[in-house]
Amino acid sequence: MVADEDEVWVVGDVAMGTLADNLPLVGLLRGRKRLMAGNHDRCWAGKKGWEKWVDRYLEAGFEEIVQGPVETRIGSRQVIVSHFPYAGDSQDRDRLTEQRPVDRGSWLLHGHVHEKWRTRDRMINVGVDVWDFRPVRSDVLADLMENGRRSGRER
Repeated sequence: MVADEDEVWVVGDVAMGTLADNLPLVGLLRGRKRLMAGNHDRCWAGKKGWEKWVDRYLEAGFEEIVQGPVETRIGSRQVIVSHFPYAGDSQDRDRLTEQRPVDRGSWLLHGHVHEKWRTRDRMINVGVDVWDFRPVRSDVLADLMENGRRSGRER
């Protein structure tokens, strides 16, 4: 599904178990991998001492670790990529609200909510938890944004 030259964004929480067991798996994955650091990643700037973990994540196979939201283009649309959604959480209440991007009307590709939903309003959860543990192709994302489709997993 992923070629060696493909750009792959991991939207955070890449190794939620032990780093020794899980982080080496990144090197087995194809593509040029970029990590949007999430709140469960030790290299996330929201954690004390995060800087000392950056090299370990890079050595595992990430080309870049990004802190905070970035803008990119998917198809004809300018979108935001962030670990955090505009609103919503994997738990009963919204946590880390100060880390969330401001909703100014753009589509948002995010993680953080794990299996809670695929799409909600202009937010698309691109975490593998709801995509059969596979990355979501950009043409699928462009189609979702163009057609405003909703997933059966929206809550």
